[in-house]
Amino acid sequence: MPPHSRGAAVALGNFDGVHRGHVHLLETLHGARPDLTLGVVTFEPHPREFFRPQDPPMRLMVPDVRARFLRRHHVSHIFQMSFNEAFSNINPRSFVDDILCDGLGVKHVACGPDFAFGHRRTGDVPMLGQWLEARGVGLTIVDPLTDRGGPLSSSRIRRLLREGYPEKAEEELGRPWFISGTVIEGDKRGRQIGFPTANIALGQHLEPARGVYAVTIARPDEADAPIWAGVANLGRRPTINDGRVSQLEVHVFDFDGDLYGQTLEVSFHTLLREERKFENFAALAAQIGRDAETARAFLTARGFPR
Repeated sequence: MPPHSRGAAVALGNFDGVHRGHVHLLETLHGARPDLTLGVVTFEPHPREFFRPQDPPMRLMVPDVRARFLRRHHVSHIFQMSFNEAFSNINPRSFVDDILCDGLGVKHVACGPDFAFGHRRTGDVPMLGQWLEARGVGLTIVDPLTDRGGPLSSSRIRRLLREGYPEKAEEELGRPWFISGTVIEGDKRGRQIGFPTANIALGQHLEPARGVYAVTIARPDEADAPIWAGVANLGRRPTINDGRVSQLEVHVFDFDGDLYGQTLEVSFHTLLREERKFENFAALAAQIGRDAETARAFLTARGFPR
């Protein structure tokens, strides 16, 4: 550990999505110890991915994007623990003494009231407070941010996206949910029917409801890059029936250029229709035209570029 990274006030958690509840935790910690630099202790991979690798991907954001958004909220130090077999077997007291206190040199800790840690999640918040106090480290227990639906959580946001409600997910995230990925070469069928697309693999991201969405597109690697409006299909393309896994196909309005190899962030604003199979390519092309008009009108009404 470099010396300058020791002595931080750290928040504990996975921080998937860096949603409003996470921001509430970070702001409360900073308010409790404004004299200390702000850090987080998080885990990679997500413990659920480690214990249930057969499950579908469930991330709201990939680690490098998570780090970028944490830094936007004034997090100076991101301590990303490798969640492997050895780490999963560590006893709770060792997590506190060997990792938090001796390894990271933390001065203050914050977590939610239901935080659990150590082998088989046998460590709880009362234990954490007792052991930290013995080492001269403070603990702030932060109640979750709630609304009429209950506590805000990453799992609740995942459920909203899988059910096709990106607008509601946006309210809880504090911004639109997006998929970040590199544009890969497709079969160019969209170009053949007049709607060229940028194709992005879902990778580690969860798969939201399959269908057609009004989207905006940004290039995060460029400062002051334009934000484009567009329409996207996310699914397995049942009309083509090529047996592929789900992928994201984005048609950018009023754009004529090459996006291959570039990293894009595609933000989901509303689900226009669910995925369905069409009789032929002509019927598919006609529907895509209607989808594009609907998406353009929706985005224009909300102030996004044409």
